[in-house]
Amino acid sequence: MLEGAPAPRGPLAYGDRVQLTGPKGRLNTVTLVEGGEFHSHRGMIRHSEIVGLPDASVVVNSTGEEYLALRPLLSDFVMSMPRGAAIVYPKDAAQILSLADIFPGARVVEAGVGSGALSLHLLRGIGPEGRLFSFERREEFADVARGNVAAFAGRAPRNWTVTVGDLQETLPTACPAGTIDRVVLDMLAPWECVDVAAEALAPGGVLICYVATATQLSRTAEEIRRSAAFTHPQSSETMVRGWHVEGLAVRPDHRMVAHTGFLITARRLAPGTVLPELKRRASKGDFTDEDLASWLPDLGGAEPERVWTPEAVGERGKSDKVLRKKVREARRFARDRGALDEHHAGDDGDGTDNGTDNRAGAARQEHPPQTDSIG
Repeated sequence: MLEGAPAPRGPLAYGDRVQLTGPKGRLNTVTLVEGGEFHSHRGMIRHSEIVGLPDASVVVNSTGEEYLALRPLLSDFVMSMPRGAAIVYPKDAAQILSLADIFPGARVVEAGVGSGALSLHLLRGIGPEGRLFSFERREEFADVARGNVAAFAGRAPRNWTVTVGDLQETLPTACPAGTIDRVVLDMLAPWECVDVAAEALAPGGVLICYVATATQLSRTAEEIRRSAAFTHPQSSETMVRGWHVEGLAVRPDHRMVAHTGFLITARRLAPGTVLPELKRRASKGDFTDEDLASWLPDLGGAEPERVWTPEAVGERGKSDKVLRKKVREARRFARDRGALDEHHAGDDGDGTDNGTDNRAGAARQEHPPQTDSIG
């Protein structure tokens, strides 16, 4: 558990996040607050009627409809929290924890932090004895992530630091060389950070990169090979297909979250080690530098900052106005959990004072639709 995180068992209490499932299976997640009410067009439930019930209880609204009240799992939480950047989906977060072998007590570097979804999984994996160093270029994304993590954990974990700035410039000063066990890169151009990641990693440490497109995957793999500091990179993607199982009607779901991103992993070699070449038969797949340049433009002389842009790889960005809104949502989200200090309690990121809450329907948030885009 994260230190200060909501209790995983026991009666529901004020400050807990609760997932209410209605008669038609629609999910709504609320934070229980004193005087709060959950409203829908079918009736109302007072938060006081939920407080004190055991987890996984049924509560009846004002019109007699039944709702199942459950504490959200971590995967439920990250799918419903405010988003600045698109999140790392639970299916990919689980693979990252496994492939990178995130263990209790590990010292982990994460870049970028996005909306904090992967940070929450990493913090749970390393436990209170580990350290997570998160780096983010954009202050707005860092603010959203801080609010989301504080909302889940009850406060900002003491073993987590968020640094705003470029990883290549800030990592060497934040983490001495050879002291990091794992580096997780979730960014537009992870190949730019391969050298600085190699410097930070201890021998045998794991580098894992999360990228959206095949061109990014190829460019990252080639840079890992060119660095001569890692083992041969391994690449994969994860697709999860649900099934409808009801009586004799057993079939795959019509919809699924298919491609979200690729994962590429490699291990840090000891200094001075020369990796043995793989023995393989000659094939038509052999390539030259000219072949790579035709596939990866910046290897052919183009300027990387013009070639590798979020728009070029299909990322859908958010406007500054939307980001400011997400910062306000994340801070309100954390405040409802009592997780913000006095300095931030009334500041929603735009200079306005929102210290008074609308207790009717406080912190209500419907689950957003699942899409296939990532950050």
